[in-house]
Amino acid sequence: MKTMTFVENPLRVALEKALLACVTGVALFLVVMVITVIGLQAWFAGRIYPGVSVYGVAVGELTPQDAAIKIASQVSFPMEGKLVLQDQQQQWIATPAELGLILDPTASASAAFQVGRAGSVFDRLKTQYHTLTSGQEISPVLVYDQRMAYIYLTNIASKVNRPVAEASLSLNGTDVISKPGQIGRTVDIPANLAAISLHLRTMQDGILPLYVIETPPSIMDATPVAETARKLLSQPLTFTLPPEEGKGGPWIVEPAALAPMLAIERIQAGSESKFELKLNADLLKPTLNKIAPSLKREARDALFTFNEKEKKLEAFQPSITGRSLDIDATIRSAQERLLKGEHAVPLIFVITKPRVSDSITAEQYGIRELIRAETSYFYGSDASRVQNIKAAASRFHGLMVAPGEVFSMAAALGDISLDNGYAEALIIVGNQTIKGVGGGVCQVSTTLFRTAFFAGFPIVQRYAHAYRVSYYEKVAGNKINPKLAGLDATVFVPLVDLKFKNDTSSWLLMETYVNPSSSSITWKFYSTSDGRKVEWDTTGPVNIVEAPKPVYRENPDLKKDVIKQVEWASDGADVTVTRTVTRGGAVLFKDRIFTHYIPWGDVFEYGPGSKLPISQ
Repeated sequence: MKTMTFVENPLRVALEKALLACVTGVALFLVVMVITVIGLQAWFAGRIYPGVSVYGVAVGELTPQDAAIKIASQVSFPMEGKLVLQDQQQQWIATPAELGLILDPTASASAAFQVGRAGSVFDRLKTQYHTLTSGQEISPVLVYDQRMAYIYLTNIASKVNRPVAEASLSLNGTDVISKPGQIGRTVDIPANLAAISLHLRTMQDGILPLYVIETPPSIMDATPVAETARKLLSQPLTFTLPPEEGKGGPWIVEPAALAPMLAIERIQAGSESKFELKLNADLLKPTLNKIAPSLKREARDALFTFNEKEKKLEAFQPSITGRSLDIDATIRSAQERLLKGEHAVPLIFVITKPRVSDSITAEQYGIRELIRAETSYFYGSDASRVQNIKAAASRFHGLMVAPGEVFSMAAALGDISLDNGYAEALIIVGNQTIKGVGGGVCQVSTTLFRTAFFAGFPIVQRYAHAYRVSYYEKVAGNKINPKLAGLDATVFVPLVDLKFKNDTSSWLLMETYVNPSSSSITWKFYSTSDGRKVEWDTTGPVNIVEAPKPVYRENPDLKKDVIKQVEWASDGADVTVTRTVTRGGAVLFKDRIFTHYIPWGDVFEYGPGSKLPISQ
């Protein structure tokens, strides 16, 4: 048997020795490190680890107590820092401490002490190693008392805040007083508190713009309107007649009188407000009301006669265009012109065109022939009564009645007065005959009534006299025709009227002629005949009631033994007149006119002291 011999490899032996040496070295290093760490932990058990600083103040290796003292002495920002609050040209410089920032050195030292002492063992060692080799900066612990900042800002607000003020505009006589508006300013304390709090965290000095809420006034500047007002009051306001209205005026409102009429109003124009000058209509109206009557002109139709030979109209009185002052429109015009700097204001009128102008022709209006004429007689009338008949009849001579128009005698007659050419004469009022202005007008109304009646026009309104009057039953030769009883009409403006309707398609021209020498009045109707015919009948006076006995009454204006008859006896009676109007055999209409006359006695007046009976 052979015996095998193993020889050790020298390289292997060397490697094993080296490995053993390394393991032994590492073990020794770890032992040293553990001993070192344990030593460091023991050494810094009550101290801050090396390399830690608070806001640049090195506090490593110090106890928290010593670190707190060092931090308190070297961290100066709260007491020495500067924060500038700026608004426009004003600024306020405050330390962070004045704004409520307070350093807590104890809490800051405690925070430094905790560095490297949180987390797992590995985390702690890692942090401690980083702190030892690279250092670690932590922020100081600060306490922010916002109440102090609020107080500080409130103090600033008392100097910055101001109320919004509107521009003002007023008048003192003719002086215009204008004041500009003011922008309101209010320190926005919440916004400023937030900005201060954010900046204090940086621990740096700085400049902060102050947050201020600005509220502009609705009207900042009243100067333009003030200048307009001054211009308005620099000259009188002058009202003039427009050129087409002829000459007249001017009518002047002096600045001193104009100033109280100006009203300054604040108006809203969309989202903006503004001042506006206006004329106070209520104050200007009295001025215009005063001149309005003198400027008023009634519209007047042209008056015509019909030339029967040439079949044409001949105007003897031209038409007149009416006008009346339009006060409201004039005030509006004055307002507009004044605001444009104009002081001359043409008056504005409401224009009324006449119904019948000078230029019309007979053909245009259908005036072709005489369709009816009636004459009544006033024998025995005194001069005053004749004067009134002429005055009243003249109001209708040449008038035109439109197709379909209801003609009112009272409206055309107008005011019966001495100024209009009437005289005092006997008139019937109620149940007595008295002296009054216009006695005799009923002679005219009776003639018109008969003309319309016999022409076949509808009678819209008619009143009879209270008793039978001989004037209205007279015919040529001063004779009485009883058939005319019940064909009288009275007018007493404005209560009692006579109206008829032109129910044809043509205009109607009226002409009146008074002939004192024959004691007659004739009324003519000119138009185009539509072929109508009138048939009429009357009962004549029936149901006769005898007149009462004469009455005597004293009149202090009469002399002794002088007697004067003022009323004449007339029996009472009833009369019914019927009328049928036809055309081409067809009945257009029928009507019935009933009149009741009361009995009327003679009335005599005598002078005081007269003996009765007295012979005439």
